Amino acid sequence: MGIKDCYQEFSKALLGTGLLSDMDIAKAERLATSNSSLSLPQLLLDLGMLPEAELADQLSAVSKKQRVTAKELPENAVLTDVSPRFLKEFSIAGLYSNEDSVAVAVVDPLDSYAVDALALALNKQVVVHVGVRSEIEKAVALQLEDGRVDKVEDWQGNDDADIERLRDIASEAPVIRFVNALFQQAVEASASDIHIESIDKSLKLRLRIDGVLKDVDLPMSGTAVGIISRIKLLAKLNIAERRLPQDGRIRYQVNAKEFDMRVSTSPTIHGEGVVIRLLDRSQIDLDFETLGFEGLSLERFLGVLAQPNGIILITGPTGSGKTTTLYTALTRLNTSESKIITVEDPVEYELEGINQIQVKADIDLTFSNILRSIVRQDPDIIMVGEMRDTETANIAVQSALTGHLVLTTLHTNDAASGMIRLLDMGVDDFLLASTVTGILAQRLMRRLCDECKQAFDPAKELIDELGLQPIIEAEGSNFYTATGCESCGETGYKGRIAMVEFLTVSEGIKKGVMRKADAVEIHECALSEGMESMLSDGLKKAARGLTALEEVVRLSKKQ
Repeated sequence: MGIKDCYQEFSKALLGTGLLSDMDIAKAERLATSNSSLSLPQLLLDLGMLPEAELADQLSAVSKKQRVTAKELPENAVLTDVSPRFLKEFSIAGLYSNEDSVAVAVVDPLDSYAVDALALALNKQVVVHVGVRSEIEKAVALQLEDGRVDKVEDWQGNDDADIERLRDIASEAPVIRFVNALFQQAVEASASDIHIESIDKSLKLRLRIDGVLKDVDLPMSGTAVGIISRIKLLAKLNIAERRLPQDGRIRYQVNAKEFDMRVSTSPTIHGEGVVIRLLDRSQIDLDFETLGFEGLSLERFLGVLAQPNGIILITGPTGSGKTTTLYTALTRLNTSESKIITVEDPVEYELEGINQIQVKADIDLTFSNILRSIVRQDPDIIMVGEMRDTETANIAVQSALTGHLVLTTLHTNDAASGMIRLLDMGVDDFLLASTVTGILAQRLMRRLCDECKQAFDPAKELIDELGLQPIIEAEGSNFYTATGCESCGETGYKGRIAMVEFLTVSEGIKKGVMRKADAVEIHECALSEGMESMLSDGLKKAARGLTALEEVVRLSKKQ
């Protein structure tokens, strides 16, 4: 039976299973005819018409060739006498070899050209098996790596040849296809971060969606070194340097939208770990009400923001939305009468009409050095991305004393701890009391999915434990639980909303700072003066059906 007849039989088999329609088959066959370099099975995969595993099963049935799984594909080199380019081009992975024959796994067993060429080159009988393309491509990469005298893991990047070899691995089609698919999946899932962790010769992939990490279900093709090198190339990092952390950026277009990706690499015992932060400016709504600010907390925050000088602190752990809050505040303050300068590491979003400066530690362009110079640029408002050290804190205090409004962030659990943190950094208590005007603490709670959330009535014990009765009387009792549906990826949540508390530095708070009161005392003083705690803010939003009680409790326990 000729190859044309084989493909016709294959098409009939697909139609018989109901996996594809006559129109699908006709389209693929037409493209295969116009593009002689791609076979019908390859086109079906590239067009996304058929899952890889299903295609392999159908090809195995039509060709009467045995189907192999990923576990049956060895990592050690088998076809050592065959050109690596040939194996990559035709996706041929060796299974075993002896004096008379060699067994291989191929994607398309109906195309005999590559198998015949292999038999001729080796002068052996070739036993053909059928496998999944991504699994075969991964096995080919591992086998070729095993066959090298100089393994990728042992490269130190000391010569141009090593760098070129890494570039070649990173430019292979399976690697490029895998990285593109990973970025696509992250964007479609509205992930904020991509986590890539090296585990022996493989990778563990996770996405942070609405603040929670979730495993990625994506068949890996190519080697771990190739995938990480590809990302480093895109981020313009040194691909040969695997012993030191590096930071870079990627501008990448997905679904006709341009994303800014922050890339951070770090060495681990099994290779390199990579974290990619996805920044989509179009998805950020710089509006306090939309972010979840409301009531007395918003009123007091806007009141402090309107003051001409002083320091406003935004506190919370990593990933709590501090930068978005800062940008929202700057957008509100950005008028033709005010000059705003920011010092950031890195600049996450470009804001029109605002002078943004990127920290570059390698040329000694640090927070403190930049702050010294920008005070002479006659700004009205200064934003410091993070108060990291005593020197930066002292310069910010001096800037506030000389009539500037300073906005900055700190890593603390609640608003009251912000004062204690600055005291611990060595800032004088009397300077803090006279410059800090307000401290905002926040977390990001996951919003309940409106399509699948289910109403429930909390038990009396839970109402008493969380002190819900006054909130129910004021807000109502519209509590819901998360269930999960296709719209929210079976998580029960979609999007996030802020849970905040805002501490206004009153005379009572200033006296507490001067007498070295601890965070608990300052917090109690703020509550007595009308501050609404984060827990109370979260419970009110749960009572209105915006989030679940368990989500509020989960985040409150992190304080």
